[in-house]
Amino acid sequence: MMLLEIEGLQAFYGRSQALFSVNLSVDEGEVVALMGRNGMGKTTTIRSACKILPYRHGSVRFRGRDLGPLRSHRVARLGVGLVPEGRRCFPNLTVHENLVVAARPGEWTLERVNAMFPRLKERQRQSSSTLSGGEQQMLAIGRALMTNPKLLILDEATEGLAPVIRREIWSAVSQLKMAGQSILIVDKTLKELMKVADRCSILERGTSVWDGPPSDLNKDIQDRFLGV
Repeated sequence: MMLLEIEGLQAFYGRSQALFSVNLSVDEGEVVALMGRNGMGKTTTIRSACKILPYRHGSVRFRGRDLGPLRSHRVARLGVGLVPEGRRCFPNLTVHENLVVAARPGEWTLERVNAMFPRLKERQRQSSSTLSGGEQQMLAIGRALMTNPKLLILDEATEGLAPVIRREIWSAVSQLKMAGQSILIVDKTLKELMKVADRCSILERGTSVWDGPPSDLNKDIQDRFLGV
C-alpha cells in the first residue's frame, strides 16, 4: 500500500514561496531519503506533509486520504510519527513522561524503546533538559515510536551529534528498516543514507528534480544536486 503521496506541492512562508513543485511518495515498508542542499525545501516539505505548515496548491495523501482539510494533530493520529529537526523534547517532563505522554497501543512499548536505547532506561527519572544532545535525540525517536506510527519521519536525526552517538542512531534506523518500518529520512550523511535507503528523492530550489534507487545516484547527479 502507498502510504504517503505528494503531488505538485507548493508552499509559502507569508508571501515567499518555498516549494514550487514537490512530488514524493513512500510505500509501505520502504525507506525513502529526501535529499538536497541546505535551503532546498526538505524540512518545508516535511512540515507541509505533517500539516504543520499549510500548503496552498498540490495534494498530500496518506493511505489514500487527503490531508488538506486536516490539522497537524489529526495527521499524527492517522499514523505519522515525526522526529523534528532540533529534537524538541518536553524539557519539564522526565524521560519516562516524554515517552508515555503520546503513547498509543501497538508493538512499540516502553520496554521495546528502552531495549533499543538502553541509555533512556538508565535515565527514566531525569528531566529531559538534563540529557545530552545525543540522548535527547534518542528520546525524540523513542517518543515518536511510542505513537506506533505507520510512517516515521526523521528530519536531520544525526545532525550535530558525536560520532559514537551517530552510529547508535544509524544502528537504530537499520533495525527499524529490518523490522519493516516505513521511513522518510532527511540527513546530510550520504554514506549512511545509502546503506538504509530503498529510494532517494532530490529537491532543488523547492522542486523535485530526481528520484530513483541509490544504485542510480551516480557521481554526476551527486555533484549537480548535492555537492557544495
